[in-house]
Amino acid sequence: MELIFATHNQHKTEEVREIAASAFQVKNLKDIGCFDEIPETADTLQGNALQKARYVHEHYHVDCFADDTGLEVEALDGRPGVYSARFAGEHCSYQDNVDKLLKEMEGKNNRKACFKTVVALILNDKEYLFEGRVDGVIIENQRGSSGFGYDPVFLPEGFEQTFAEMGEEEKNSISHRGRAMRKLMFFLKDKKNDDFKLF
Repeated sequence: MELIFATHNQHKTEEVREIAASAFQVKNLKDIGCFDEIPETADTLQGNALQKARYVHEHYHVDCFADDTGLEVEALDGRPGVYSARFAGEHCSYQDNVDKLLKEMEGKNNRKACFKTVVALILNDKEYLFEGRVDGVIIENQRGSSGFGYDPVFLPEGFEQTFAEMGEEEKNSISHRGRAMRKLMFFLKDKKNDDFKLF
């Protein structure tokens, strides 16, 4: 099975291809000639994931899935949340976001945080939602050079390595995106049930 991942983000594409392995073939927007700036104006992860998937489905007439991911930090009242990718501004880098997060976390004893990913799938004109979550803490100094985004400062619960210190296989086995994608893959294998919904 071939599915279009509604993203321009090459890091995400490679991560999802690794997770999907031989279950299905993942193509991204570049592969279908889509270079549009797809709006992400919803105020929830679910809303943004659906917005992206619907845009690609309506404009390119393909079955597809999209995701939105947020880092929710307890001491920051759940921020950056849905604004995780642009926490430091519209055209910020991953490093800009990490720097802003660490600055706002200075002096805070409560370092609890969680990563959430929502995947929206449109298949045969029907919509499905899948969520993955991993809890952890924000450390004070960056560690590791793998991964992307907030990975160097996120230490998942029960582990001594940040996401950025883990190998891809280990990270994907426990990550928020990995968990959401495994729910998606499980669904695709059992898609005979039209009412099946995992969220």
